[in-house]
Amino acid sequence: MKFHYYPDTDSLYIELVDRESADSIEARPGIVIDVDKEGRIVGIDIEHASEAVDLSRLETESLPLKNIQMHA
Repeated sequence: MKFHYYPDTDSLYIELVDRESADSIEARPGIVIDVDKEGRIVGIDIEHASEAVDLSRLETESLPLKNIQMHA
C-alpha cells in the first residue's frame, strides 16, 4: 500500500495494490475508487485532501507489517 500526495492539486491517492486500474467509480463528490478489470479495488483518490483528512499524521494499528519504507 502506498500513499501519494499531490500538493499542486491537493489530492491524496491511496494505492492499495500494484495493479492497473480499468475503471473509476465516484463514491461521493471528491472521492473516486479505482478498480481493476475484475472489479477489485486498486486505489482511492481523495480530492481536497487537506480539508478531508489529517495529512500531518500517519498511524497504523494491528497491521501484520513485515517491511516499512519511508520516502521523503
